[in-house]
Amino acid sequence: MTDLSDEEMKQWIDGASYESLLQRWRFAPIGDPFLAGEMGVYYAKAMAEKKKTADHVAVSKRIGW
Repeated sequence: MTDLSDEEMKQWIDGASYESLLQRWRFAPIGDPFLAGEMGVYYAKAMAEKKKTADHVAVSKRIGW
């Protein structure tokens, strides 16, 4: 869990790179507050926008599974 406010979580999401967002998306524990509820919707939208300008394949290969 996190002690961050919703606004602080949004600031982190907005400032994170596509790679950071994808890494968290893949490896976050179940119930991660960044990926749940309304914050999860915000996260997914931000990640989709950043993906448009990223080399998704290269980023995905760096992160692994």
